[in-house]
Amino acid sequence: MRDTLHDESILDTATWAALTGPLAHLAVGDGDARGFLPDVCSFTAARDWHDPAVWSHIVTLVGPGGEFTLNPPDVALPPGWQTTFTLDGVQYVETPDVAAAPDDEAVELGADDVPEMLDLIERNQPGPFLPRTYLMGRYVGIRRDGVLVAMAGERMRPPGWTEISAVATDAAHRGQGLAARLVLDVAHHIRQRGDHAYLHTAAGSPARALYERLGFRVRREVTFGTIQAPPA
Repeated sequence: MRDTLHDESILDTATWAALTGPLAHLAVGDGDARGFLPDVCSFTAARDWHDPAVWSHIVTLVGPGGEFTLNPPDVALPPGWQTTFTLDGVQYVETPDVAAAPDDEAVELGADDVPEMLDLIERNQPGPFLPRTYLMGRYVGIRRDGVLVAMAGERMRPPGWTEISAVATDAAHRGQGLAARLVLDVAHHIRQRGDHAYLHTAAGSPARALYERLGFRVRREVTFGTIQAPPA
């Protein structure tokens, strides 16, 4: 039986832990603020959001007037900064009840599949996905008659954990259990690597019923936001 309570506190700062750990090769920035390469992921993180100097490092990363995504810190924005979008969400972690298993129909996705992946994401809106997000981890999909109809993959990787993300199914193929199968396939490979699986979804998403049925448990409520830097 797996111990899913292992190092859960790192998930409170998962983006920073990923950017300074397993995904450091995809990072830009310095020791105080880091983000991902612009076509990989829009998330940005800081060592200490309570340090007033961190905001100048963020401007260096995103540029004057630039936007970035984060789990907003519990600090007031400096003058000139503004929140342009927020989304209430829920963070789930796996439990021993998650029956992770490889799926025979799942195929690994890569650079050649990006146009189809972007199209499926655009039509389903499971969360941010950019042209090179697939570099963050292993992405898999299910095809029917050669067409990508469902996908899921890995995003943030703080040490010891891997986030399941980009879970999407074409509307014409819902109700067949494809999302569940891919989530369990991704969770299986995460476990094979020695990590624990976690994921996020919108607070009001119908996907919550799926994740809870699969054996994931709510760890905490979260709020995601898009922040815009002051113009030059």
